[in-house]
Amino acid sequence: MKRTTLALAAAVAATLALTSCSSGGTPSPSDGSSAPDALNIGNFLDVTSWDPSLADIGFDGPYLSAVYDPLVALDADGNPVPSLATEWTVADDDLSIEMDIRTDAVFSDGAPVDVDAVIASLEYLKAGARSGEAYLNVASFSKVDDDTLAIELTQRDDTILYLMGLGRSYVMSPASIEAGTLGAEPIGSGPYVRDDATSVAGAEYHFTKVEDHWDAETYPFGELAIFPITDATARHNAMLSGQINVQYGDVANLEQAEQQGWNTAQRVSGWAGLVITDHTGAKSEPLGTLEVRQALNYAFDGAAVLAAVGSGAGVATNQVFPDGGDINDPALNDAYAYNMDKAKQLLADAGYADGFAISMPMSPIFEMWKPSAEQALTELGVTVTWDNMQMPDYQLNAPNYPMFISFLAMDGNDVATVQRQLTSVQWFNPEPDYAQNEVIAPLVEKVQTERGDAQTAAVEELNQALVDQAWWSVWYQANNIYYTAAGIELQPVVGMMFPTLRYITQG
Repeated sequence: MKRTTLALAAAVAATLALTSCSSGGTPSPSDGSSAPDALNIGNFLDVTSWDPSLADIGFDGPYLSAVYDPLVALDADGNPVPSLATEWTVADDDLSIEMDIRTDAVFSDGAPVDVDAVIASLEYLKAGARSGEAYLNVASFSKVDDDTLAIELTQRDDTILYLMGLGRSYVMSPASIEAGTLGAEPIGSGPYVRDDATSVAGAEYHFTKVEDHWDAETYPFGELAIFPITDATARHNAMLSGQINVQYGDVANLEQAEQQGWNTAQRVSGWAGLVITDHTGAKSEPLGTLEVRQALNYAFDGAAVLAAVGSGAGVATNQVFPDGGDINDPALNDAYAYNMDKAKQLLADAGYADGFAISMPMSPIFEMWKPSAEQALTELGVTVTWDNMQMPDYQLNAPNYPMFISFLAMDGNDVATVQRQLTSVQWFNPEPDYAQNEVIAPLVEKVQTERGDAQTAAVEELNQALVDQAWWSVWYQANNIYYTAAGIELQPVVGMMFPTLRYITQG
């Protein structure tokens, strides 16, 4: 399924010179003496859709988690935890999952959240243009009894619970699904209800707290408003004035945030570098040679690119597994320490002493990386013809090129990282060719068949091989930064560009 990458969405928001001024009243800022009762979020993009089947996982999280409850949630480390589903059991053969559903949740239209309603939502999500990515291996959903459902799988799926928890298991009113009105009028069982009388589409959304919500302790704020403000300066000024008390931050404002006494939270979110779609030489003969791909890694000074483009907010690395996670090995970050002489020698060893020519796409959103890329490639001896195009065309056409610049979101789940970055069809990887690599292919099979600690060890081995095989030219992993006023804490989650409301608490 096609999915807009989360980190790419952040890059769009950060680079487009758009302004968004929110109208309406301005809440009083907290004086720091106690935790504020009002949560006012400055998001960097408007909601994609209030319909969970069409929404983006990344930055739609605060909007959707206000009005919908998920079946499954995630903890801060990306592990599935109960929500509407109180517990689940995976069959010994890995081909079915039974879920117990809580019986005290109610939709805002008054209907009960029962097994029939949950199945209706799951079937709707499975058919969804975006949400369907979580249910590719689902054969059917069925009712076991009044509070239990069964998910039958066509094959083992180690990522379904993770993807459900990431934002693909929101439960919706069956009546709204049938009426086709979720995009305009979201009806869920969430901790808040959207207040249409005070909300202005595209500018500000206000919500009324649900009395006696079954999970009220997780959502302590009595008032909620979300303001989509695409311009970073406008968003920062809105927080300085007290209009908002949580924002998706800009690293340039870090010093001022500290002066204001705001809390700062940051965590890696995505990686920047060259996506190589051709490891066999079918589209560009040189890229089918390992030494050429290794040369492309040695030719880039990731730390320098991070400093120039990302103001140092992140970590220079050659890996796509998140920094700080179980699989990421800091020792591998020096595997391709910047060495242009070695890069040139590798290119010569591969038979390209005079370099080679290649075409690459370019879009305004990636112009920030172009000078670094152009300088490194030119010095290496690679002559690039840049084909300029707008962003929608870039996402459509870039994968047809043998290599291109991108910024791709990462996942907090190790097996999901293997699936999304390497093995499954994605917009940036329309024809995965890992199976044609005699080193990578058997390690992928090992990941897909092992369990527990053995599977973790297999992923670690695969990570090492991906670095050795120079599968990509990764320059760095970038941080997402969030600022919160005194009395509010936010927990960043890898895989969520803007965390859902359960990760924003009083404290």
